[in-house]
Amino acid sequence: MFSLPQLEAFVAVAEELHFGAAAERLNMTQPPLSRQIQMLEKKLNTSLFSRTSRKVELTAAGATLLPRARQILDMCIKTDMDVRRVSSGQAGTITVGYTAIAGQSALPMMLRRAAEGMPGVSFVLRELVSTDQMDGLVKGSVDIGLLRPIVARPGVVSRPLMQDRLVVAVPQGSAVLGNTVLAEGQPLPLGSLDRRPLLMYSTKEARYFHDLVLRLFASAGAHANITQYASQVPALLAFVQAGLGVTLVPASAMAFSPPGVEFHEIDGRHGMQELNRVDLELAWNEETANPAVLRLLELIEEAMPAGVPAG
Repeated sequence: MFSLPQLEAFVAVAEELHFGAAAERLNMTQPPLSRQIQMLEKKLNTSLFSRTSRKVELTAAGATLLPRARQILDMCIKTDMDVRRVSSGQAGTITVGYTAIAGQSALPMMLRRAAEGMPGVSFVLRELVSTDQMDGLVKGSVDIGLLRPIVARPGVVSRPLMQDRLVVAVPQGSAVLGNTVLAEGQPLPLGSLDRRPLLMYSTKEARYFHDLVLRLFASAGAHANITQYASQVPALLAFVQAGLGVTLVPASAMAFSPPGVEFHEIDGRHGMQELNRVDLELAWNEETANPAVLRLLELIEEAMPAGVPAG
């Protein structure tokens, strides 16, 4: 099998049609260049050049080899560049897991940052609840997760990414609040939701939100009358739209709410404001061997040096 130095020597001579000029182009002397050509011709068992004292010309075999030799050398150069780009995190693929709400807030921010700093990297996006994201991070099917704080897993590290708050979503024009009458935008005391039909987060797929809602109700001295469970915010908002009850969702969900749903801030008295905090974390496997992941983590860290931004 011929070697890359032999092909490089051949292409240089074929393009210059002069051994001296080809040797100068390759920054070498003429004798080793001639030896490379001779070895290549021996490997191929054919003459590639017709040589006279006056000129050098390609034989038919040499003319056949030239475009293919160029393709091989070009492919080697491209492969070298691609490997270097992947190893530096400038190319490759990152699989990102994200919750439905993170898909409307943190995910676009992260993708914009990646497009600016590492345009050669492609992304596989998977909408997953936080527990499934954590499983994927452990197994390696997810590279980066945008998830809610849940029980830590060995090998998975995380950092705070964004903060949000819960707001109350109620059907417009509905009697679901009983005698409680609120003007649009008026804060709602959670005590007024005592025993009202509550649309609740699943204990398995959305434990973080489930427990937070129960803590808020307990702090307000209200009984949570749960009538329906769902794992994702869009499903809960669809129930509200249908007039089946009320729910609590992150404020960032208001941006993609269906028609027929109105929102009210939770009354912040009695320490409610300190308790009403929704965290989103950036998580990854600390043993990741994907250079693109490490580069993206650096870019995200550079984008928020002062700490956690508000959602």
